[in-house]
Amino acid sequence: MSSSETPLDLTLDGGALTARLVDFPSVSGDEQALADAVEAALRAYPHLTVDRYGNNVVARTGLGRAERVLLAGHLDTVPIADNVPSYVEGDLLYGCGTSDMKSGVAVQLRLAATLAEPNRDLTFVFYDCEEVEAHRNGLGHLAARHPDWLAADFAVLMEPSGAAVEGGCQGTMRIQVRLTGVRAHAARGWLGDNAIHHAAEVLGRLAGYEPRRVEIDGLEYREGLNAVRIDGGVAGNVIPDECVVTVNFRFAPDRSEAEAEKHLREVFDGFEVTVTDSAPGALPGLDQPAARAFLAATGGVARAKFGWTDVARFSAFGIPAVNYGPGDPNMAHKRDEHCSLAAIAETEERLRAWLTD
Repeated sequence: MSSSETPLDLTLDGGALTARLVDFPSVSGDEQALADAVEAALRAYPHLTVDRYGNNVVARTGLGRAERVLLAGHLDTVPIADNVPSYVEGDLLYGCGTSDMKSGVAVQLRLAATLAEPNRDLTFVFYDCEEVEAHRNGLGHLAARHPDWLAADFAVLMEPSGAAVEGGCQGTMRIQVRLTGVRAHAARGWLGDNAIHHAAEVLGRLAGYEPRRVEIDGLEYREGLNAVRIDGGVAGNVIPDECVVTVNFRFAPDRSEAEAEKHLREVFDGFEVTVTDSAPGALPGLDQPAARAFLAATGGVARAKFGWTDVARFSAFGIPAVNYGPGDPNMAHKRDEHCSLAAIAETEERLRAWLTD
């Protein structure tokens, strides 16, 4: 029986369950088998009501508690880079998704299976396509089709945070800077105008760009503006008449998407700019009572989240939310991606204590 055909055993400890999930490939767009296994495993527990929409699985308790907490994690990973199956060296579990974020999903599954009488009602959300374009995000699909499934007073997104609370998140925007020229035979280059050569000014502006740092609620956010792709060229003997530089802007949550776009158009003034993908950031919100209580229960220290996460979606829903997961954010998407087994156990222990005290 292959790893994807073996049922998930939620009685495994967090590290072993993480390894099991890592060995269950689920690159964005190919999460069905894992979603099937998660759904089947959760339906075995009578204290949970389990619903599914597409490859998104939601499990909830219905104890009539005064407060409901939602714990969310995505099932997908970036493409595998010769880093499956998983393996262990000392305290570290290696493999695709160990940090981002199958270790967090393992903690969710462990809590869902073992907390039949929590002090708050719980909602566990497992969703698809977080690592790709925003319009494919399963959490967004749930919000559009089944918003009642996501009702909560506070949300914890199990994104990698090194077992520390990370407040808010950066916004992200991708643009294409299009450069044009005149096509000609490479042997008579003076008859053309090389569009690829025009990219030099765009790259120069990027190289000289000084990213902003801003402090919000005591947390410092650092912005970033980087070229992430260049497309151009026709053939080995043709002067190209078009070149496109794709640029990613990670902006602090005090900027709106409109303000971020305005800034990019100022940076690339004189060039044709097209926004291809965008998602807003989220302010920390650590002044909210639920967030303060959670912060106190998990060590009392918070830092800014670098990167976009679905905390922004919960913020848009009006639900206070934080990032809190065992994975190391600095290891996300790397070939040697790994997660500390001790951090997995610590995260589960802290959440369990908060939900049972």
